[in-house]
Amino acid sequence: MSVKPPSTSEFARIVSVMQRLLAADGCPWDREQTLASLKRYAVEEAFEVCDAIDGLGDDAKRAITQSGEVTLGADAPAVAHHREELGDLLLQVVFQSEMAQAFGWFNVEHVVHDICEKLERRHPHVFGDLEVAGSAEVNSNWEKLKLAEKKGRGTLEGIPRGMPALLYALRMGDKASRVGFDWPDAAGPRARIDEELAELDAAVASGDREAMTDELGDVLFSVVNTARKHGLDPEDALTRCNRRFAARFARVEAQAKADGRDIDGHSEAELEAYWQRAKVDEREGR
Repeated sequence: MSVKPPSTSEFARIVSVMQRLLAADGCPWDREQTLASLKRYAVEEAFEVCDAIDGLGDDAKRAITQSGEVTLGADAPAVAHHREELGDLLLQVVFQSEMAQAFGWFNVEHVVHDICEKLERRHPHVFGDLEVAGSAEVNSNWEKLKLAEKKGRGTLEGIPRGMPALLYALRMGDKASRVGFDWPDAAGPRARIDEELAELDAAVASGDREAMTDELGDVLFSVVNTARKHGLDPEDALTRCNRRFAARFARVEAQAKADGRDIDGHSEAELEAYWQRAKVDEREGR
């Protein structure tokens, strides 16, 4: 199914709108912004796009990346929300590009040109005559081409330091893997989890809080690598776990209130019973 594009250049329109907002007689708030002040909005908008994707549901998310029937129509509220959030993220690209143009650095056309050049250069199996066996080889070639372009830069350089720690660890493992520094399969990092847990137990027994912190970090890093080897996103897994806990805890609080007492007025055994009941209700879709 194809989506008919607007009849006019809407991309040119957003650039024009942004230029008007930043004009001398434009919007005072927009004109007060700096590249530094826009950082938080770029991050927030990216996370809001991720939330919107989650709101599409599992079937629709799978349909984005693989063939099959799309279960949501273009007029579905979740689809409209996703579209809106992508627009907000695009605004950040245009906003920063217009500020850069005012400094005499570049404009949004340079940004688009550069990413097109990069995509063509790093996909020689599509735009050239290179043959690849599959996506794993594509990833490996991408990293090699990237290193060749950025001579003198280490494999792990360029990972944003402001990324959440789980994603940062995942990205490091992925980059190291692309240059051959990795376990052959998921058994390697899984065994390392047990080793690191034993070292954490020893650190806890010693009472050395700095050692405990280091060993806990090693455990989490090993968990991230295990997730990576299975093709799982640890950030997404923890987010889903957080949401399940919040939903179940809300049920526990509601059950406690229905029994006429605040949640802190119940015994450990009673709270465990509430928790198990909340899990059953979740599985039954209540």
